[in-house]
Amino acid sequence: MVTVGIIAVLCVVADRLTKNFALILKDGSSRTFIKNVIDFVYLENRGAAFGIMQNARAVFIVITVAVLVGVAAYIFVKKPKNKLLLSSLGLIAGGAVGNLIDRIMQGYVVDFIETTFMDFPVFNVADICVCIGVALLILYMLFFDGKQKN
Repeated sequence: MVTVGIIAVLCVVADRLTKNFALILKDGSSRTFIKNVIDFVYLENRGAAFGIMQNARAVFIVITVAVLVGVAAYIFVKKPKNKLLLSSLGLIAGGAVGNLIDRIMQGYVVDFIETTFMDFPVFNVADICVCIGVALLILYMLFFDGKQKN
């Protein structure tokens, strides 16, 4: 359980620090991070992933809180021991909290990482944490769930 908390806190800290950096781009400027690969821009996302469901802030807050409660309940009831599972839950929870803070405090999520080598929506560190966490959870479910003790 400590693993989940540590990973979640690290995700939130990384997300907050990078979003604070993104505020310097609020003037409409951008910064090249890796030429022809990644630029940093400032975007206020009032929707969900990829900008879907714009202006449904209350819905996203309720869903995020429900996910966090579900993760916490699962951890306390099942007491999983698998490090892959715990890591995935920590990443999902940390990313969810990072974007939840934005939604509650500002009414939108700050996105700032733009891929320039392909057409892809602008995203942030919390989004990366959630996506990696979900990918690890899928790996756990496919290859480890039921094959060993949690």
